[in-house]
Amino acid sequence: MLSFLLRRLLLLLPVLLLVSIISFFLFYLSPGDPAEVLLTGPQGPPDLKAVEEFRAREGFNDPAPVMYVRWLSKVVRGDLGYSFTSGEKVSDAVFSSFLPTLRLSLISLFISLLISIPMGILSAVRRGSAIDGLGLSLSLLGVSVPNFWLAYLLIILFALRLDILPVAGYGDGGDIEHMILPALTLGISAAAVTGRMMRTSMLEVMEQDYIVAARARGLTERSVVLRHALRNALLPVVTMVGLNFTYLLNGSAVVETVFAWPGIGSLMTRSIYCRDYPVILGCMLFLSLLTISLNLLTDVCYRYCNPRLIHETGS
Repeated sequence: MLSFLLRRLLLLLPVLLLVSIISFFLFYLSPGDPAEVLLTGPQGPPDLKAVEEFRAREGFNDPAPVMYVRWLSKVVRGDLGYSFTSGEKVSDAVFSSFLPTLRLSLISLFISLLISIPMGILSAVRRGSAIDGLGLSLSLLGVSVPNFWLAYLLIILFALRLDILPVAGYGDGGDIEHMILPALTLGISAAAVTGRMMRTSMLEVMEQDYIVAARARGLTERSVVLRHALRNALLPVVTMVGLNFTYLLNGSAVVETVFAWPGIGSLMTRSIYCRDYPVILGCMLFLSLLTISLNLLTDVCYRYCNPRLIHETGS
């Protein structure tokens, strides 16, 4: 296990370097002048002198490789720069926006597991029945429906028609009623994928010889399913849960925008509109590091849960 961790950690630096190169040149070489976008106000286009001063101050007149090396040298020292629009340190802006996203993602993950695990077990145990058909239909629907459309449907139903939940907003950060609709939107999409994985894994496990032997010993079907089949069927689901959590942290920009949730997805969306490159690059680098770390944690958990992989690693 230790050698596995060391190998994965050594791969961390080149992956982050590649991500930083791709992100930097994609944004800095994209069409549009950030100086003109940032300095354009209600009165109209900015003064050309002000644009040139801004470009000279921020180093936009230098070649792209020079700008990248200068930015990367600051990042290595822990300096992500300052936001063009607010003047706030990028590290502070990213961290303060990540906390609402983390809170929303954790609740969404809990909702997805609350839906997907029972649904997958029931579909597998009652294969071919109406319950199985309903589970498969709901899974297909959850995968097919776009998040933004589902978000608006939930708003219309629970906020406008029933008037039991707020339309959008963050509240004071601890209001559970503000989290329900965005968490449901993200959780339902994640549950659709995890539910299908749970069903497939359970069906595969239920056909194994040790399940037949457990039934031959006279164990009840409930004991066979919950004590013997479920534990082994959860192994591939562990990987899916890790991927879903990464998706929830990285892919919630649309949902956060719809519900005016002040998370890192909303921060990136606003920064892209106004060409706030330091914030965009800081978010991309942070999310890349987070994704790699979560994938590593998922692999460690999978190897810990699967004794055969531990034995192979030790040998």
